[in-house]
Amino acid sequence: MFFPVSGVETAIWIPPLVGLVISFFTSMGGISGAFLILPFQMSVLGFTTPAVTPTNLVFNIVGIPSAVYRYFKEGRMNWPLAWNIIVGTIPGLVLGLFIRVWWLPDPRAFKLFVGCVLFYIGGRMLYQLVKDRGKKTAEKAAESKMREQPVAQPSMVTNPGRPAICTTKWTLTCTEYEFFGECFRFHTTGLFLLSLVVGLIGGVYGIGGGAIIAPFLVSFFGLPIHTIAGATLMGTCVTSVGGVIFYEFFGPLVALPGQSVRPDWLLGFLFGIGGFVGMYFGARAQKFVPSSIIRPALAIVIVALGLRYVVGYFV
Repeated sequence: MFFPVSGVETAIWIPPLVGLVISFFTSMGGISGAFLILPFQMSVLGFTTPAVTPTNLVFNIVGIPSAVYRYFKEGRMNWPLAWNIIVGTIPGLVLGLFIRVWWLPDPRAFKLFVGCVLFYIGGRMLYQLVKDRGKKTAEKAAESKMREQPVAQPSMVTNPGRPAICTTKWTLTCTEYEFFGECFRFHTTGLFLLSLVVGLIGGVYGIGGGAIIAPFLVSFFGLPIHTIAGATLMGTCVTSVGGVIFYEFFGPLVALPGQSVRPDWLLGFLFGIGGFVGMYFGARAQKFVPSSIIRPALAIVIVALGLRYVVGYFV
Protein backbone atom coordinates (compact mmCIF):
# COMPACT_ATOMS: atom_id res chain seq x y z
CA MET A 1 0.00 0.00 0.00
CA PHE A 2 1.26 3.48 -0.86
CA PHE A 3 0.83 6.42 1.53
CA PRO A 4 0.99 9.60 -0.60
CA VAL A 5 1.48 12.04 2.30
CA SER A 6 4.64 10.37 3.63
CA GLY A 7 5.72 8.66 0.42
CA VAL A 8 5.90 5.34 2.31
CA GLU A 9 5.06 2.07 0.59
CA THR A 10 4.44 -0.96 2.82
CA ALA A 11 1.98 -3.79 3.45
CA ILE A 12 -1.12 -2.53 5.26
CA TRP A 13 -0.72 -5.05 8.12
CA ILE A 14 2.84 -4.05 9.04
CA PRO A 15 2.15 -0.74 10.89
CA PRO A 16 -0.58 -2.24 13.15
CA LEU A 17 1.56 -5.28 13.93
CA VAL A 18 4.60 -3.17 14.78
CA GLY A 19 2.48 -0.84 16.92
CA LEU A 20 0.91 -3.77 18.79
CA VAL A 21 4.16 -5.60 19.61
CA ILE A 22 6.11 -2.51 20.67
CA SER A 23 3.37 -0.89 22.74
CA PHE A 24 2.51 -4.09 24.62
CA PHE A 25 5.91 -4.08 26.31
CA THR A 26 6.57 -0.34 26.56
CA SER A 27 3.15 0.50 28.06
CA MET A 28 4.16 -1.46 31.18
CA GLY A 29 6.74 1.22 31.81
CA GLY A 30 4.38 4.13 31.20
CA ILE A 31 5.67 4.67 27.66
CA SER A 32 3.52 4.49 24.55
CA GLY A 33 6.23 3.04 22.34
CA ALA A 34 6.41 6.10 20.08
CA PHE A 35 10.14 6.41 20.78
CA LEU A 36 10.58 3.08 18.94
CA ILE A 37 7.89 3.69 16.31
CA LEU A 38 9.74 6.81 15.19
CA PRO A 39 13.04 5.10 14.27
CA PHE A 40 11.07 2.31 12.58
CA GLN A 41 9.39 4.88 10.37
CA MET A 42 12.67 6.64 9.62
CA SER A 43 15.02 3.68 9.16
CA VAL A 44 12.72 0.94 7.83
CA LEU A 45 9.96 2.84 6.04
CA GLY A 46 12.19 5.73 4.92
CA PHE A 47 9.90 8.44 6.31
CA THR A 48 12.43 11.18 7.19
CA THR A 49 10.68 14.52 6.60
CA PRO A 50 9.55 16.65 9.58
CA ALA A 51 6.05 15.20 9.02
CA VAL A 52 7.20 12.01 10.72
CA THR A 53 7.03 13.81 14.08
CA PRO A 54 3.28 14.60 14.05
CA THR A 55 2.56 11.20 12.47
CA ASN A 56 4.16 9.66 15.52
CA LEU A 57 1.93 11.81 17.72
CA VAL A 58 -1.14 10.49 15.88
CA PHE A 59 -0.06 7.01 16.97
CA ASN A 60 -0.13 8.23 20.59
CA ILE A 61 -3.60 9.75 20.27
CA VAL A 62 -5.14 6.59 18.83
CA GLY A 63 -3.29 4.02 20.92
CA ILE A 64 -2.98 5.44 24.44
CA PRO A 65 -6.65 5.76 25.56
CA SER A 66 -7.01 1.99 26.00
CA ALA A 67 -4.11 1.85 28.48
CA VAL A 68 -5.33 4.94 30.34
CA TYR A 69 -8.75 3.32 30.72
CA ARG A 70 -7.18 0.14 32.06
CA TYR A 71 -5.03 1.93 34.63
CA PHE A 72 -8.03 4.02 35.71
CA LYS A 73 -10.19 0.92 36.05
CA GLU A 74 -7.63 -0.66 38.36
CA GLY A 75 -7.41 2.53 40.47
CA ARG A 76 -3.81 3.18 39.49
CA MET A 77 -4.22 6.62 37.94
CA ASN A 78 -2.03 9.15 39.75
CA TRP A 79 -4.03 12.32 39.03
CA PRO A 80 -1.73 14.97 40.61
CA LEU A 81 1.18 13.53 38.67
CA ALA A 82 -0.82 13.42 35.44
CA TRP A 83 -1.95 17.06 35.66
CA ASN A 84 1.55 18.21 36.56
CA ILE A 85 2.93 16.52 33.45
CA ILE A 86 0.18 17.91 31.20
CA VAL A 87 0.51 21.52 32.35
CA GLY A 88 4.31 21.42 32.10
CA THR A 89 4.76 19.67 28.75
CA ILE A 90 2.28 21.53 26.54
CA PRO A 91 4.27 24.85 26.35
CA GLY A 92 7.49 22.94 25.67
CA LEU A 93 5.78 20.89 22.98
CA VAL A 94 4.89 24.06 21.06
CA LEU A 95 8.50 25.30 21.22
CA GLY A 96 9.65 21.88 20.03
CA LEU A 97 7.71 22.36 16.80
CA PHE A 98 9.78 25.41 15.86
CA ILE A 99 13.05 23.68 16.76
CA ARG A 100 12.16 20.62 14.65
CA VAL A 101 11.14 22.66 11.61
CA TRP A 102 13.81 25.41 11.70
CA TRP A 103 16.94 23.81 13.20
CA LEU A 104 16.57 20.04 12.85
CA PRO A 105 15.01 19.47 9.39
CA ASP A 106 17.99 17.36 8.26
CA PRO A 107 17.28 13.69 9.09
CA ARG A 108 20.95 13.02 9.90
CA ALA A 109 21.15 15.79 12.51
CA PHE A 110 17.76 14.74 13.87
CA LYS A 111 18.98 11.17 14.37
CA LEU A 112 22.02 12.43 16.31
CA PHE A 113 19.73 14.45 18.57
CA VAL A 114 17.47 11.42 19.10
CA GLY A 115 20.45 9.19 19.83
CA CYS A 116 21.92 11.50 22.47
CA VAL A 117 18.58 11.83 24.27
CA LEU A 118 17.92 8.08 24.29
CA PHE A 119 21.46 7.14 25.28
CA TYR A 120 21.40 9.46 28.28
CA ILE A 121 18.01 8.25 29.47
CA GLY A 122 18.91 4.58 29.17
CA GLY A 123 22.30 5.09 30.80
CA ARG A 124 20.71 6.87 33.73
CA MET A 125 18.24 4.03 34.20
CA LEU A 126 20.98 1.39 34.16
CA TYR A 127 23.05 3.40 36.65
CA GLN A 128 20.10 3.64 39.01
CA LEU A 129 19.43 -0.09 38.72
CA VAL A 130 23.00 -0.97 39.67
CA LYS A 131 22.94 1.56 42.51
CA ASP A 132 19.72 0.14 43.99
CA ARG A 133 20.64 -3.51 43.51
CA GLY A 134 19.90 -5.59 46.59
CA LYS A 135 18.35 -2.71 48.51
CA LYS A 136 15.01 -3.07 50.24
CA THR A 137 12.86 -0.19 49.10
CA ALA A 138 9.32 1.03 49.63
CA GLU A 139 8.69 0.31 45.95
CA LYS A 140 9.52 -3.37 46.38
CA ALA A 141 7.36 -3.58 49.49
CA ALA A 142 4.39 -2.04 47.66
CA GLU A 143 4.90 -4.34 44.67
CA SER A 144 4.88 -7.36 46.94
CA LYS A 145 1.54 -6.31 48.44
CA MET A 146 0.12 -5.61 44.99
CA ARG A 147 1.06 -9.06 43.70
CA GLU A 148 -0.57 -10.64 46.75
CA GLN A 149 -3.81 -8.97 45.59
CA PRO A 150 -3.63 -9.35 41.78
CA VAL A 151 -7.04 -7.72 41.31
CA ALA A 152 -6.05 -4.94 43.71
CA GLN A 153 -9.09 -5.01 46.02
CA PRO A 154 -12.35 -6.88 45.37
CA SER A 155 -14.39 -3.69 45.51
CA MET A 156 -12.36 -2.26 42.61
CA VAL A 157 -13.98 -4.79 40.30
CA THR A 158 -17.47 -3.49 41.07
CA ASN A 159 -16.31 0.09 41.54
CA PRO A 160 -13.91 0.92 38.66
CA GLY A 161 -11.62 3.82 39.36
CA ARG A 162 -11.45 3.35 43.13
CA PRO A 163 -7.90 4.46 43.89
CA ALA A 164 -5.14 2.09 44.83
CA ILE A 165 -3.11 5.33 44.70
CA CYS A 166 -4.37 7.73 47.37
CA THR A 167 -3.17 11.36 47.33
CA THR A 168 -2.44 12.60 50.86
CA LYS A 169 -0.84 15.97 50.06
CA TRP A 170 -0.85 18.21 47.01
CA THR A 171 0.81 21.64 47.21
CA LEU A 172 3.14 23.75 45.07
CA THR A 173 6.15 22.38 46.90
CA CYS A 174 5.23 18.77 47.65
CA THR A 175 2.92 16.06 46.35
CA GLU A 176 2.55 12.94 48.47
CA TYR A 177 0.60 9.72 47.90
CA GLU A 178 0.19 6.21 49.29
CA PHE A 179 0.36 3.00 47.32
CA PHE A 180 -0.49 -0.24 49.14
CA GLY A 181 0.50 1.26 52.49
CA GLU A 182 3.80 2.79 51.28
CA CYS A 183 4.30 6.57 51.04
CA PHE A 184 5.95 8.30 48.07
CA ARG A 185 6.49 12.00 47.37
CA PHE A 186 7.94 14.41 44.82
CA HIS A 187 8.58 18.15 44.52
CA THR A 188 5.61 19.57 42.58
CA THR A 189 7.32 22.64 41.12
CA GLY A 190 10.49 20.70 40.34
CA LEU A 191 8.49 18.17 38.35
CA PHE A 192 6.70 20.98 36.54
CA LEU A 193 10.03 22.46 35.37
CA LEU A 194 11.22 19.02 34.31
CA SER A 195 7.97 18.53 32.37
CA LEU A 196 8.57 21.82 30.58
CA VAL A 197 11.97 20.67 29.34
CA VAL A 198 10.67 17.20 28.52
CA GLY A 199 7.81 18.72 26.53
CA LEU A 200 10.29 20.65 24.42
CA ILE A 201 12.36 17.55 23.68
CA GLY A 202 9.23 15.49 23.10
CA GLY A 203 7.89 18.07 20.67
CA VAL A 204 11.06 17.78 18.61
CA TYR A 205 11.20 14.01 18.82
CA GLY A 206 7.49 13.34 18.29
CA ILE A 207 6.89 11.19 21.38
CA GLY A 208 4.79 13.47 23.57
CA GLY A 209 7.46 13.30 26.28
CA GLY A 210 6.46 10.03 27.97
CA ALA A 211 9.58 8.11 26.98
CA ILE A 212 11.70 10.78 28.63
CA ILE A 213 9.73 11.68 31.73
CA ALA A 214 8.91 8.11 32.83
CA PRO A 215 12.58 7.13 33.29
CA PHE A 216 13.23 10.46 35.03
CA LEU A 217 10.40 9.84 37.50
CA VAL A 218 11.83 6.43 38.29
CA SER A 219 15.52 7.37 38.40
CA PHE A 220 15.54 10.94 39.78
CA PHE A 221 12.32 11.13 41.79
CA GLY A 222 12.35 7.52 43.01
CA LEU A 223 8.70 6.85 42.17
CA PRO A 224 7.51 3.26 41.58
CA ILE A 225 6.93 2.39 37.96
CA HIS A 226 3.57 0.81 38.87
CA THR A 227 2.29 4.20 40.12
CA ILE A 228 3.48 6.43 37.27
CA ALA A 229 2.54 4.46 34.15
CA GLY A 230 -1.07 5.63 33.89
CA ALA A 231 -0.15 9.26 34.58
CA THR A 232 2.71 9.44 32.07
CA LEU A 233 0.60 7.81 29.37
CA MET A 234 -2.28 10.20 30.01
CA GLY A 235 0.08 13.17 29.91
CA THR A 236 1.58 11.87 26.67
CA CYS A 237 -1.85 11.49 25.08
CA VAL A 238 -3.06 14.99 25.98
CA THR A 239 0.14 16.71 24.90
CA SER A 240 0.17 14.68 21.67
CA VAL A 241 -3.24 16.12 20.81
CA GLY A 242 -1.81 19.61 21.24
CA GLY A 243 1.23 18.74 19.16
CA VAL A 244 -0.80 17.35 16.25
CA ILE A 245 -3.05 20.43 16.23
CA PHE A 246 -0.05 22.75 16.01
CA TYR A 247 1.67 20.71 13.29
CA GLU A 248 -1.55 20.43 11.26
CA PHE A 249 -2.70 24.04 11.41
CA PHE A 250 0.35 26.14 12.31
CA GLY A 251 3.19 23.98 10.99
CA PRO A 252 2.79 25.04 7.36
CA LEU A 253 2.97 28.68 8.42
CA VAL A 254 6.46 28.29 9.88
CA ALA A 255 7.78 25.56 7.59
CA LEU A 256 10.59 26.17 5.12
CA PRO A 257 9.64 26.20 1.43
CA GLY A 258 8.77 22.71 0.21
CA GLN A 259 8.78 21.16 3.68
CA SER A 260 6.15 18.59 4.57
CA VAL A 261 5.06 19.09 8.18
CA ARG A 262 1.47 17.86 8.31
CA PRO A 263 0.96 14.33 9.72
CA ASP A 264 0.26 11.28 7.58
CA TRP A 265 -3.07 10.56 9.29
CA LEU A 266 -3.66 7.15 7.72
CA LEU A 267 -0.20 5.81 8.53
CA GLY A 268 -0.37 7.16 12.09
CA PHE A 269 -3.85 5.69 12.53
CA LEU A 270 -2.70 2.22 11.42
CA PHE A 271 0.19 2.29 13.90
CA GLY A 272 -2.27 3.54 16.53
CA ILE A 273 -4.79 0.72 16.00
CA GLY A 274 -2.08 -1.79 16.84
CA GLY A 275 -1.02 0.38 19.75
CA PHE A 276 -4.60 0.51 21.06
CA VAL A 277 -4.68 -3.28 21.39
CA GLY A 278 -1.10 -3.65 22.59
CA MET A 279 -1.32 -0.95 25.27
CA TYR A 280 -4.56 -2.31 26.71
CA PHE A 281 -3.10 -5.74 27.27
CA GLY A 282 0.24 -4.31 28.35
CA ALA A 283 -1.46 -2.21 31.03
CA ARG A 284 -3.48 -5.22 32.12
CA ALA A 285 -0.38 -7.41 32.43
CA GLN A 286 1.81 -4.81 34.13
CA LYS A 287 0.76 -5.52 37.72
CA PHE A 288 1.94 -9.12 37.34
CA VAL A 289 5.43 -8.10 36.12
CA PRO A 290 7.92 -6.80 38.74
CA SER A 291 9.77 -3.56 38.10
CA SER A 292 13.03 -5.53 38.35
CA ILE A 293 12.13 -6.92 34.93
CA ILE A 294 10.41 -3.91 33.35
CA ARG A 295 13.09 -1.33 34.16
CA PRO A 296 16.21 -3.20 32.91
CA ALA A 297 14.46 -4.33 29.72
CA LEU A 298 13.44 -0.78 28.84
CA ALA A 299 16.84 0.62 29.79
CA ILE A 300 18.73 -1.83 27.58
CA VAL A 301 16.49 -1.16 24.57
CA ILE A 302 16.80 2.61 25.02
CA VAL A 303 20.62 2.52 25.38
CA ALA A 304 21.06 0.23 22.36
CA LEU A 305 18.85 2.38 20.16
CA GLY A 306 20.51 5.60 21.28
CA LEU A 307 23.99 4.19 20.68
CA ARG A 308 22.99 3.04 17.22
CA TYR A 309 21.92 6.54 16.19
CA VAL A 310 24.95 8.29 17.69
CA VAL A 311 27.38 5.89 16.01
CA GLY A 312 25.42 6.07 12.76
CA TYR A 313 25.89 9.82 12.63
CA PHE A 314 29.69 9.55 12.57
CA VAL A 315 30.03 6.42 10.42
